[in-house]
Amino acid sequence: MRRTWLATAALALAAALLVAGCSGQPLSEREKGTGVGTLLGAGTGAIIGAAVGHPAAGAAIGGALGAGGGYVVGNSLQNRQAENQQTQGQLQQQQQEIENQRQQIEQMRQQQETE
Repeated sequence: MRRTWLATAALALAAALLVAGCSGQPLSEREKGTGVGTLLGAGTGAIIGAAVGHPAAGAAIGGALGAGGGYVVGNSLQNRQAENQQTQGQLQQQQQEIENQRQQIEQMRQQQETE
């Protein structure tokens, strides 16, 4: 019975990941972190649970804790990635401004030379 429950839980998780993967858009860092955390937590929980005689309960508890931890890590990575993209956009905008100002300075120099 325990193996059946564990197999059902693993199958449900695999189906959820498959459906999310087929949504047409790539998984976000948050989703990847949650998935990896769930799998690692469930595996670790099952191993620890097997040592004390309750592998299914260990897998369920480990999976839940792993999902929470994976979500936190994935969310942090996704936020950092968004900040990096914003910073990169600001840098490109500033570089364009500098280039425009250089061109204006060059035009002003040429005007002074012709006067």
